[in-house]
Amino acid sequence: MTATPPPALSLERMRLDAVLEGLARGDTAALARAISLVENQRDGFERVLSEIHKRIGKSGTQRIGITGPPGAGKSTLTEQLVRAYRERGRKVAVIAVDPTSPFTGGALLGDRIRMEAVSLDPGVFIRSMATRGAQGGLATTTEEVADVLDAFGFDRILIETVGVGQTELDIAATAETTVLVLVPESGDGIQTLKAGVMEVAELYVINKSDRPGADKLKQEVEVMLGIRRGNAFAHITPHHQPRAATGGKGRQRAETADVWEPPVLTTVASKGEGIPELVDALNRHHSFLETSGKLAERRKRRLATRTRAVVNRAIRQWVWDETQAEDLLAKRLDDVAAGTRTPYEVAAEVLDQVRNGE
Repeated sequence: MTATPPPALSLERMRLDAVLEGLARGDTAALARAISLVENQRDGFERVLSEIHKRIGKSGTQRIGITGPPGAGKSTLTEQLVRAYRERGRKVAVIAVDPTSPFTGGALLGDRIRMEAVSLDPGVFIRSMATRGAQGGLATTTEEVADVLDAFGFDRILIETVGVGQTELDIAATAETTVLVLVPESGDGIQTLKAGVMEVAELYVINKSDRPGADKLKQEVEVMLGIRRGNAFAHITPHHQPRAATGGKGRQRAETADVWEPPVLTTVASKGEGIPELVDALNRHHSFLETSGKLAERRKRRLATRTRAVVNRAIRQWVWDETQAEDLLAKRLDDVAAGTRTPYEVAAEVLDQVRNGE
């Protein structure tokens, strides 16, 4: 009787091992392959994320979200931040997220063109993402890609979104510091933006501040932030009492306490104006998070949220791929379309079927 030979190591397993080995030695090609695995949730992506988990957060990486309305100049600002960090010897990764376009297939051509100069730098890595490759939720997938970049050793990870919808806010919230970029043309003041948008950021940037209306918008944002803190006009110097404003001292007190006072900065990204001040503010916020203990708290909350998201993703995939739920939906679809059954009744039937192990 001929002995059965041991199963050969699968080609897929060998490829996955090669990716992990490449990540360990700092191979950029392996990094790109690992990100593709994670973004598209291909076989083995969870193993990649598990293998790199112990290296995440060990090198002082800062994750910075950059969001704001279309046309605010976020890509130009991002490019200038990349240049500034590279001048300081930092390795920088950019995740450009387009959650709305079904046409680009994940490649933000405009961003690639605008960032072409910095993308040639070996210390810079740029990756575009879209909904197409984020079956388990774009925010979760973006954070997982950021994990790969973190473990690879990038000092700064810039996560840029294309707008300020709920998806973009969720993406920006995966960062430790969120920058909201506004421009004088954003509308008739900050009232045009949802309250949730204005509350998501730790830094506010008035870009294209050489245009008319920039000072007015800056003051409106500062007043809004003051109302939230209960000192709406503390930043404005009274005409009759120039020394009454808190100025920098008020900010210093807030930052050394347990509360961060979001600064409102002005930039002209196309000319590189205000970028050093923005870098300084980003560094101040990261230091504040570290010294106050909030950095560790945020990361723990993020991991808890991630774990729930991963569980939900696995359950959703199991329900539709491993049970008879899809078949039941197909059988009931005509009834739902005819109005004799509702989606809620069919959903309850699907859940009952799953509970019964069918």
